[in-house]
Amino acid sequence: MRSDFERYVEARTGALLRLAYLLTGDRHLAEDLVQEVLGRAHRRWGHIQRAENPHAYVRRMIVNQHISWRRRRSASEIPLAPTAVPDRSFAATDDPVLQRDVTWRALQRLPHRQRAVLVLRYYEDLTDAEIALTLNAAVGTVRSLAARAFARLRQDPSLADLDTHPITTQEIR
Repeated sequence: MRSDFERYVEARTGALLRLAYLLTGDRHLAEDLVQEVLGRAHRRWGHIQRAENPHAYVRRMIVNQHISWRRRRSASEIPLAPTAVPDRSFAATDDPVLQRDVTWRALQRLPHRQRAVLVLRYYEDLTDAEIALTLNAAVGTVRSLAARAFARLRQDPSLADLDTHPITTQEIR
């Protein structure tokens, strides 16, 4: 007979992996992140299961662990500039694959909390209050982070036509 935790993992691993991928931008890092968080969640499952919404609790663990990883990595790793596809504005091409790539790169350049707010809002479809709970922040902070993220994206030269190509769930997948 399978435990409640095993049923949770079977039902929610796909959603957790997608969230982790959107936060990290790397499939392998996303898998590591989810594995680490599920290992920690397994040890505390009795406590987590008693929470009002266990999935929201684990989602918060994913976001917090991602932010923690980014802090540690930023002190020890030197990222290389991506060179596979040159950055171009949307006006330069009608190619949806290139547009998605340019949008994805712009999202990856956002600070981790700004990116987390956009991912949680547009991919997880959470309200500002739910995002605030996930990030352990005030609702006003969530709105401020979102506003700063959009301001930064509007200034990104690779997204010259952002107003005509809004960031949607399709764009960040």
